[in-house]
Amino acid sequence: MATAQLSHSIRIHKASKETVFPSQITNEHESLIMVKKLFATSISCITYLRGLFPESSYGERHLDDLSLKILREDKKCPGSLHIIKWIQGCFDALEKRYLHMAVLTLYTNPKEPEKVTEIYQFKFKYTKEGATMDFDSSSTSFESGTNSEDIKKASVLLIRKLYILMQNLGPLPNDVILTMKLHYYNAVTPHDYQPPGFKEGVNSHFLLFEGEPINLQVGLVSTGFHSMKVKVTTEATRVSDLENNLFQENGTTEIAHQGLDCDEEEEECNDHIQRMNFVCSQQSSESSRKKRKVSEPVKVFIPDRK
Repeated sequence: MATAQLSHSIRIHKASKETVFPSQITNEHESLIMVKKLFATSISCITYLRGLFPESSYGERHLDDLSLKILREDKKCPGSLHIIKWIQGCFDALEKRYLHMAVLTLYTNPKEPEKVTEIYQFKFKYTKEGATMDFDSSSTSFESGTNSEDIKKASVLLIRKLYILMQNLGPLPNDVILTMKLHYYNAVTPHDYQPPGFKEGVNSHFLLFEGEPINLQVGLVSTGFHSMKVKVTTEATRVSDLENNLFQENGTTEIAHQGLDCDEEEEECNDHIQRMNFVCSQQSSESSRKKRKVSEPVKVFIPDRK
């Protein structure tokens, strides 16, 4: 049922020695481990609180006082193996420093995958700058130093904010289909590269929402070697209970990937244009942007939510 997600919630526990993130980040390898775990934890949070898998598909880990649900291989639930395969494919692309964006998309009509009902965007950069985090919110701002404790604090804040958002979103439609597209950095990614579980995909910058979408900025965490930015686009009617300025941006009924496949400067420009009046056609949107190499799953996933 669409309301299955509502029975899932955060549980508070005493601090545990078994934690999600590494205790220190002093080099690129430790940073990669951190970003992988942050990404996997975020996907697990989304799938759990959106009611996409049964309780048996999750193990329990701790992050400070939060008891988190983390996806695990559940042979009784083939779908969990499906999503874990996608996550592992993303890990492969991250290790090679190819991955630019992972986009988890939910839609309802198998014949119209471009007509979406919810999007989760994970944007990655590979840097050697100081660690920073920005929640893109007028009410929350945090800038960390380069030490491991500050990076952990930034990551905990991102996960907490994602959990708050997931628990306050209205339910999804009964029948949804999941897919994940991977966008790459063309300059370094071999033309024939495909991570495990993925095949060559079509790079379309044009998506349609079934209703009125709204953008929800979750946050950005940087370790000094990697950064991951999280953004959610969902149906406006699902966020009626959220505080006005906690997550929200202006939305549009037609979406040219809302900052996907763009540099930061392009995102700011595109958002400004959309806020003024988004009237671009699909053809003009496609022709004005460069094509980026894209992968899509070998198979999409249809959850059994009965």
